Amino acid sequence: MEATNRNARRVLQGTVTSDKMAKTITVRVERTYAHPKYGKFVRRHKQYASHDEEGLAKVGDTVEIVATRPISKTKRWRLLRVVSTAALAEVGALEGEGQIQ
Repeated sequence: MEATNRNARRVLQGTVTSDKMAKTITVRVERTYAHPKYGKFVRRHKQYASHDEEGLAKVGDTVEIVATRPISKTKRWRLLRVVSTAALAEVGALEGEGQIQ
């Protein structure tokens, strides 16, 4: 698919929470915003059903999803790319804690 002749579509980044369905993944997208009255930063999350034709994403992977036409009753997003895999994220976290040198 060429990105040049497509409209600008909404892209979200999140973590895969489920890959048990055929050609579908569930992605948890977390956002932070300042509370309107108190100014404290609040974290909120939402889960999106996303179309994964090739089955590339696995649980724990960080992925980018893009808005698309309705594919099913709940799927309005499709997998754009896998940003990082769960195994790489785990190694990075262990290096940050000083467990791996």
